[in-house]
Amino acid sequence: MAYEIPYNYICIEGNIGSGKTTFCEMMQEIHNCSLILEEFDDNPFLPMFYENPEKFAFTVELFFMTERHKQMSSILSMRNMFDEFILGDYFFLKTLLFARKNLNEEEFRLFTKIFHVLDANFVQPDLVVYFHRDVDILRKNIDKRGRSYESNISKEYLKQIQDSYFEYFRNVLSYPVLILDLKDIDFVKNKNHFDFLHSLLSKKYQPGVHRISLNV
Repeated sequence: MAYEIPYNYICIEGNIGSGKTTFCEMMQEIHNCSLILEEFDDNPFLPMFYENPEKFAFTVELFFMTERHKQMSSILSMRNMFDEFILGDYFFLKTLLFARKNLNEEEFRLFTKIFHVLDANFVQPDLVVYFHRDVDILRKNIDKRGRSYESNISKEYLKQIQDSYFEYFRNVLSYPVLILDLKDIDFVKNKNHFDFLHSLLSKKYQPGVHRISLNV
C-alpha cells in the first residue's frame, strides 16, 4: 500500500546497522522520490580509521563531511519537480555527532567551524525518523553484512554513537523527530512490519521528539 507522504524532505537516521538505508531503498520502490544515500564505501580512510581511530579520525570525518556536503548540495538544489519528496538515509548534522565522539578537543573545535560554514545553506528536514535498536542487535546486523572493515566496531562505540543522537534530539524544537524502537523486527522479511513503518511517515507530527515502541 502506498501512503500519501505529507513531507517534502525526510531523513531516516540511525546507528550503524539499524537498517536505515535498506528502508529508504524499499520506500523508493513504492514512491517516486529522490534518494540521498550515504556513500560510505567510497571513503578510503574508513578501514584505516577502524584499525587506528586516533590517527585517522580527523581525516575520515573531514572526508565524510565534504562528500556529504557535495552530495546533498547537488540533490537538494536540483530536485525533480515530479518527485513526491526527498528521502535521505542521513542528515548533515550526523557529521557533527560522529565527529564529537571521534575527535579530540582541538580537532573538534576546528571541525565545528568548517561544519557550520558548510551547513549554513542547507534546509532543515521536515521530519527526522530515528531507527533505534539495541547495540546487541546492531552488532549482529553488522556481522551479517560482512564488511571486513566493520569487524572491529565495538558495542561500546555503538553505545556512544547512540547516546550522541539522543543527547542532540533532546534539544530539537524546530522540526519533528520520530524515534522508533524497532527492537528486533525485520521489515525486509515481514511486509506487515514494513507497512506499519511506512504508515507512520504518512502522519503529521508537531516539532519536537515523538517516541514509538513497535509491537507489531
